[in-house]
Amino acid sequence: MAAKRRPVRKKKGSKGRKRLPWGKLVIAFLALMLITFFTLMQLVRSGAFGRLPSEDELSSIQHEQATLVMDRDGELIGKLFAEDRTNVTYKDLPKHLVNALVATEDARFFSHQGVDGRSYIRVFFRTLLGRDRSGGGGSTISQQIIKNLYGRERHGLLTVPVNKMKEALVAQRLERVLKKEDVLLLYLNSVPFGENTFGIEAAAQRYFGKPARKLLVQESAVLVGMLKANTRYNPRLHPEASKGRRDQVFEQMHRHGDLDRHAVDSLRALPLTLNYTGGDALDIHGYFVKHVEREARSILEGLSRPDGGHYDIRKDGLRITTTLDADLQRMAHIAVHQHLAAMQPKLDAELRASKERNRWEKDMEKRGGKRWRSKERIVCEVYDHQARRIDTLSYRDSLWHYHKLLNGAVLMMEPASGAVRAWVGGNDHRYLPYDLVTARRPIASTIKPVVYAAALERGLDPCTYLDNDRKTYTEFDDWAPDNYDKDTTGGQVAMWYALAKSMNRPTVDLYFRTGTDTLSRTMTALGLPTKEVDKPAMALGAVDVSLREIVPAFGAFAQQGRITSPQFITRITDAQGRELYRAREPKSTQALSPSVAADITAMLQRAVDQGTGTALRSRFGIKAPLAGKTGTSQDHGDAWFVAYTPGLVIGTWVGAFSNSVHFRSANGTGGQLALPIAGKVLARIERAPDLRKRYLLPFSWPVDHEPDLDCDPGREPDFLERLIQEAFGRSERKEKEPRDDPERRNIFDRLFKKRD
Repeated sequence: MAAKRRPVRKKKGSKGRKRLPWGKLVIAFLALMLITFFTLMQLVRSGAFGRLPSEDELSSIQHEQATLVMDRDGELIGKLFAEDRTNVTYKDLPKHLVNALVATEDARFFSHQGVDGRSYIRVFFRTLLGRDRSGGGGSTISQQIIKNLYGRERHGLLTVPVNKMKEALVAQRLERVLKKEDVLLLYLNSVPFGENTFGIEAAAQRYFGKPARKLLVQESAVLVGMLKANTRYNPRLHPEASKGRRDQVFEQMHRHGDLDRHAVDSLRALPLTLNYTGGDALDIHGYFVKHVEREARSILEGLSRPDGGHYDIRKDGLRITTTLDADLQRMAHIAVHQHLAAMQPKLDAELRASKERNRWEKDMEKRGGKRWRSKERIVCEVYDHQARRIDTLSYRDSLWHYHKLLNGAVLMMEPASGAVRAWVGGNDHRYLPYDLVTARRPIASTIKPVVYAAALERGLDPCTYLDNDRKTYTEFDDWAPDNYDKDTTGGQVAMWYALAKSMNRPTVDLYFRTGTDTLSRTMTALGLPTKEVDKPAMALGAVDVSLREIVPAFGAFAQQGRITSPQFITRITDAQGRELYRAREPKSTQALSPSVAADITAMLQRAVDQGTGTALRSRFGIKAPLAGKTGTSQDHGDAWFVAYTPGLVIGTWVGAFSNSVHFRSANGTGGQLALPIAGKVLARIERAPDLRKRYLLPFSWPVDHEPDLDCDPGREPDFLERLIQEAFGRSERKEKEPRDDPERRNIFDRLFKKRD
């Protein structure tokens, strides 16, 4: 009898469970991933996630580059750009720069065809699984180019894989149409280096002050190191991090066989040295470059590109050569800042003594809002005449700082050619962009030479005697002009003396003798506004004029009456050097007769040698022949000075934005506040042989005319003149005043020695 089988017990908990076929699941998962990958790749290739650039488009890639603005000698003074980029050719790239780039960013660059499969495997196992971020990314140089040029789009959860596939596909197309050297060049001309700087040439200029072709090994390594994170490894902002990254680049070059160990050790020992010439380095030309941009846009409106399109001044990499003399520009910039830095504390002291801020704040209370009432103080960068500085200020402190600030402007021009040699439109183009060279301000006594020129055109001469009695002009609201310091000396003074000493009473007398028609014609010929010409106060400077207008007018005095419009641009070329524009020879017009211009110049030479401009000789020691005129507006709100030779006109203005901020002492006169800027510049020109020879030229008179100033500075009117004045005079004398001995010139010199 057969024995009974024992029933087999099932292990507890194993009811209904089968072994999982792990191998099959892995294979199925990988198959699904491959199907998904190739399906997604096909969708990307077909344009389902956006059109991909074709090979034809890639072969003709053109990208933006900055337009460069140069001075007369080809020195870079500014850039106009949407992105700061300047392209170079492959021969301009140092071999060590190419080696550093390839070793650091794409070691198998010369062996792959746009995509490096081995790098993806490295990224997967080392970076993703091993979480070792030092392993780097998997993008080749070609893929980085595509990312830089075309950017990345968002596609939800598929954003990363779709963008990576796009870059891989387009990178392969790129390498089918471009040689390896062209790919490297395209990359180095387009890669960002931070601070809105694109391309190796712009980066080399910004951080090391030199073209890319002159970069040293250690400098190339710094720039290549920035490509990993251009802010974190910015050598100006983070020098220690930048040096560490630079040393890593050296090590990569060693692994790649480009540097031996000794060279690496020597290079690592070098300190990080910069010659940073970023945007700040070009700020001293900012006002001028802005004006050049406007002029260039006007010129380019009539020109077409070879493809029929219009030039884009901020993207097409043009080259604009200007008239600016970088030496004179630097001199003017330094002179403005040095002088205002010395004068601002003096003004601050006067404003504190007069409690000007209290009055200003009461006025601002009426217009102030929440920010005005806020007591919050914030850390900010502010401009003052010493330098930009970091400070902690409230909103109203910041407003007051700029409200009380003295501002300076300078325009220098060659009178014969109209070439603008220096243009300082204000203190700081970044913080105070309003251009004060073009701002119309009360011109004060600087207008007097124009009034005297009109009188000479009318037939008067430098030895015509003008009335210096105090008068009240009833038909002009009882206006009673006075001379500076309110002196009471009457009598008559010669025209040349009245101009040299900037006397007011004789100038008003001259205004009425000349007539508004003659004055209007003269001012129009000199390019000056005539709106206030029917008001006698205009003869003393109660008219708004800009440096941009008055400097060419004084240029006519230097050029025997011929006036030339300011010239800014001499030549424009495209990025390949093809000439698009060349300025024509400047045209001038005869605004004054040569004899009138000669007489005015002779009188203004007296103003420099004996009158209101003597500080040029006594304080600054300038010996060159010069003519010039100061000006001080009402209550010292505006200070002016214009000086010239046949080779150069220099005009200076100083003041606050508001006329309510001004000196209450002689520190606010044109001779104290504006003339020293010109004095500093002219003294430096005179000490530089080349500049002296070019700009400080001697005066010459017309062949048939020699200025005649050989007459006494003052005299008493004779009986007939007094009779005519009393019978036909336009005014009423309010008081009888003492007379001086006309033979004693030193008395006049003493009485009128302080003028504006």
